[in-house]
Amino acid sequence: MKNRIILVIAVLAVVASLGFADTISFKVGYFVPSFKSDFWDTELANMTFLKSNFQGASFSFSYEWFLTQELSLVIGIDTYSKNKTGAYRDYTGIQFDDGDFAFPAQYYDGDFTPSHRLSVSITPLQFSLKIAPFGRRGKVIPYLGAGVGLYLWSVKMQGDFIDFSDEYVYADPDGYEDLVYPIYAVDAMEGQNFGRIAFGYQVFGGVQIPIANRLTLDLEAKYSSAKGKMGTDPNEGFHGFQPLDLGGVLFSLGINYWF
Repeated sequence: MKNRIILVIAVLAVVASLGFADTISFKVGYFVPSFKSDFWDTELANMTFLKSNFQGASFSFSYEWFLTQELSLVIGIDTYSKNKTGAYRDYTGIQFDDGDFAFPAQYYDGDFTPSHRLSVSITPLQFSLKIAPFGRRGKVIPYLGAGVGLYLWSVKMQGDFIDFSDEYVYADPDGYEDLVYPIYAVDAMEGQNFGRIAFGYQVFGGVQIPIANRLTLDLEAKYSSAKGKMGTDPNEGFHGFQPLDLGGVLFSLGINYWF
């Protein structure tokens, strides 16, 4: 409930302020997540996922309110979501009457390939101060900025989960022994129904190039950093992980309309 109240207040503040905007921006970007947390380390080590699989498109909207000739307030929303299915590296699944187990694929022909689908969504609502050191009247308008944000996020995993913390020794008919692990069906989510909220910050820089009387082309690079707290209940979502890294670098191209 607290998360909902915070986000509703923030969105209402943005909507109420739109009538005072001096510029409105629409941008299309490419988001490169940083993946600096143990959850991502585990997924990338055990699955066929690559970091590049989770890079993808982002769409942004913002408005800017001029405070001085060089300084302005910017409120913006970025959107990013990605879904990807990956298989466990080096393991194959074998079905038994008492459950499914993961065996070394090097030595066994399994009944199926253990895999799961990972869905990630990150939507930051960001409040920033922006500086155009040479003003806003040149043929090229460079700018820098920084601020804080509310990050609405969710992570969902569906499919197979190999529990590497619960190992068994399997002796095959030829007398060889191998470590095997149980496989469970997983349908876990952090941020169910509404999404979780984290706090973070961002820094950015770019240039605006006037292309018409009230239009400028906007090229920008933005670095963001935020950590989302993972759940602690072993029966819900993900547990036992450090806060989830939600940050990364966003490269974007957009249009600004000046009122």
